[in-house]
Amino acid sequence: MRVTRGLLMIMVGIGAASPVLCAAQQETKSGAVFVMTNAADKNEVLAFERAANGILTYSKTVDTGGRGSGGVNDPLESQGSLTLSPDHSLLLAVNAGSGTVSVFRVHGTDLDLSDRVPSGGSQPVAVTELGSLVYVLNSGGAGSVVGFQLNDGGHLKQIANSTAFLSANATGGASISLSPDGRFLLVTERLANNIDVFPVHQDGTLGPIVANPSPGPGAFSVNFAPDGKAIVSETGAAGATNGSAVSSYTILANGTLAAVSQSVATFGAANCWNAVTPNGKFVYVSNAGSSTISGFAITSTGALTPIGSTVIGSNPAGSTNLDIAVSADGLNLYTLNSGSGNIGVFAINPDGTLTNLGEDGTFAKFAGFNGVAAL
Repeated sequence: MRVTRGLLMIMVGIGAASPVLCAAQQETKSGAVFVMTNAADKNEVLAFERAANGILTYSKTVDTGGRGSGGVNDPLESQGSLTLSPDHSLLLAVNAGSGTVSVFRVHGTDLDLSDRVPSGGSQPVAVTELGSLVYVLNSGGAGSVVGFQLNDGGHLKQIANSTAFLSANATGGASISLSPDGRFLLVTERLANNIDVFPVHQDGTLGPIVANPSPGPGAFSVNFAPDGKAIVSETGAAGATNGSAVSSYTILANGTLAAVSQSVATFGAANCWNAVTPNGKFVYVSNAGSSTISGFAITSTGALTPIGSTVIGSNPAGSTNLDIAVSADGLNLYTLNSGSGNIGVFAINPDGTLTNLGEDGTFAKFAGFNGVAAL
């Protein structure tokens, strides 16, 4: 049974590049990884079985019932277009081309479409869920966030008077995330370089926007550690060589942000995405411009300290790893590689370092794919 907010408060090939482990181990099913095509004619989700060793095997392709935006490389320019609920029972997908959001019930790699509703705005690019609340980020038009109630059947109902607008028109809404305690909704505006904070009321409506200018250039995605620290990926200053960074913040009661770690260098290019391990110990960022992954330990205060030499994982040159996801058991990291048309697979070691397990799956390169989620 789902937890309510009140109680909270492309044909795909089998990867051949991964190390060969014992057959029994490879056949053990441990979870699943999902990737979204974002195709303009028919948006679909590719489902992969995840073995106990982290290796992926293509399972099936499922229609979202909507249309994506199409495009070439990272057309949505967002994090969270494909999102698993915290309890892993539901998968939510945005259909940017048709202005809808799809909800699937998750049973391993089996996805059952339970609902598809209008997003309440133009060009939805990201979605977040916590308990009975769902919020969708629409980047088109004026730019808005819209709230929905989610029932136990996996159906969405728009909350009256829950639409809130970003700081201005065409600010490039890029990601959306609910704080673990459900008190705040955060949105990044990549063009305006803002980190917006909306107070969340008990009925799901939102308080006035508090637009926090990002001290670091290129704020793109925001995610939360389990303790409530907000972690923001920054692409860095235009023209800088491997100039990306990552920051962590505390949300104050008035909606302003207090930096804990400010613009810690990733030593990579185009860091637009990040993923936190379930235990809250580590955060990994995806440097698309350098096809690398940087890792940071999260201290008890929320400070970010580099793991090893900071860059601890590499995909083949030109992979252009976009979105990134950590498996529900915290043992594996997956990257959506737009440039090479596959999924990068890494094992997460106890000290936070990564072991490269190769690449799995085969799909069209630079085909507009966006979004990856793992359980």
